Amino acid sequence: MQKKVLIVAPSWVGDMMMAQSLLISLKLQNPDVIIDVLAPSWTQALTSRMPEVNQAIISPFKHGEFGFFARMKLGQKLKQNNYDEAYVLPNSFKSALVPFFANIPKRIGWCGEARWGLLNSLRFLNKKAYPLMVQRFSALAYPAHASLGKVIRRPKISVSSVQVETTLTQFGLNKHTLSTQKIMAVCPGAEFGPSKRWPEAHFAKLIQDLSKADWTIWLFGSEKDKAICDHIIAQSGIQCVDFTGKTSLDQAIDLLSVVDHVVTNDSGLMHIACALGKPVVAMYGSTSTGFTPPLGEKLEIVQLPLPCSPCFKRVCPLGHHQCMQDLKPDRVLKAVDKLCAS
Repeated sequence: MQKKVLIVAPSWVGDMMMAQSLLISLKLQNPDVIIDVLAPSWTQALTSRMPEVNQAIISPFKHGEFGFFARMKLGQKLKQNNYDEAYVLPNSFKSALVPFFANIPKRIGWCGEARWGLLNSLRFLNKKAYPLMVQRFSALAYPAHASLGKVIRRPKISVSSVQVETTLTQFGLNKHTLSTQKIMAVCPGAEFGPSKRWPEAHFAKLIQDLSKADWTIWLFGSEKDKAICDHIIAQSGIQCVDFTGKTSLDQAIDLLSVVDHVVTNDSGLMHIACALGKPVVAMYGSTSTGFTPPLGEKLEIVQLPLPCSPCFKRVCPLGHHQCMQDLKPDRVLKAVDKLCAS
């Protein structure tokens, strides 16, 4: 039976990648299901590469904006799409308003901010049963307490060879020339805050060591990461290919699709690299692989067992940032070598 579904998606890039696990689960149960995704405009680079998505509907709301009447208006507009079900992934009260005003018969989600009435298929979270964010998303596709809800469907995004060639040309790169190089993507940023970022000096030393091993270094990040990458390049003294702040998310995905390995903080780009099937070395400090792990098959995770970690804070509450400061470059380099040898 064909069914129409609306997904109210998360705003963060990494969370959006993990949400694909729910989409895959829905398609496995009903290959004919039509899935639309309501998400911010910046996630379109991701949804357009997810084969499960029929169309992306742009959410016009800024981060944290309540916009009650605007949400009511959007919901009323979406009534005409005649959705059978809605899955609300953010836990906020406001995120459940659009499906409610769209009069979608079945509105599914975790209780979150006490959303009785707005959601009529309400789930109550057992954090021990579903410790991972991706499990919490996936579980919504199945009846409550179903064991299948704990199964992780790895996100996987597609790239077009034509689009990749276009992006390479835009940056003056030749795919044939690149095939003769070992390319390491380095992602020093983290949108959440400085506590997730490995120190610039550590990145600089790692890049020096990688360069000695004949790696070509490509730096990735948003405009917000530009100063960080400038400092890393200056400290390393290595000529890197710096894409920081120069690419759209679409272009970053295309470029990441041609690299050989990735070294990254816990970030949206980490999850994208995993969904592209890239071997990834990930540094964790203030966050936890027990909640938002990378979901790739070729992984090395580097972290320290400290009593204060993970704290899940944007800035180190103790002021020493020991979880990342004491995570030395030689440990990360060994992880790179181990991944290359596997």
